[in-house]
Amino acid sequence: MTRVQTTDEDGQAVLTGTPVFTEQFVSSPRGAQLARRLAVRWMEEWGYAPTSDVSCAVALVVGELAANAVRHGRVPGRDFGLRLALDVTAGLVRVEVADAASGKRPPTAPPSPCPEGESGRGLLLVDALAVRRGAADRHPLGKTVWAEVSVGAGGQEKCGL
Repeated sequence: MTRVQTTDEDGQAVLTGTPVFTEQFVSSPRGAQLARRLAVRWMEEWGYAPTSDVSCAVALVVGELAANAVRHGRVPGRDFGLRLALDVTAGLVRVEVADAASGKRPPTAPPSPCPEGESGRGLLLVDALAVRRGAADRHPLGKTVWAEVSVGAGGQEKCGL
């Protein structure tokens, strides 16, 4: 986690800047699961209980984006990256998942899933939980898929886990 520490006029430590968590994970279902678990842990570190609506929303977004990186963006021998950034001023948590597959970008609007299908609903969940989402190319290769989740005022409501 990255934070900038300064002191106020009384000499007390004050954390400023944006709290950030970044980590690389093996591009596998187990890596995606670990990314989701660590996201919940960092949300708790930032003051959002694991059962809060905010933490649950971030966990679902991380889970879906990480699963898509593993399933659609996997390049043998390459990991995927997760970055979480809490912007208290804007009231947002930005979730970024980076993989090594440059050519495979998510659609701007999620496709309509087949009613009998077992997959295809992940981006619908992300769209329902996120304020906005998008994708950007990474250099020299790959892409970053991101979503921003509102932390609202307090964010301590229960999600029912």
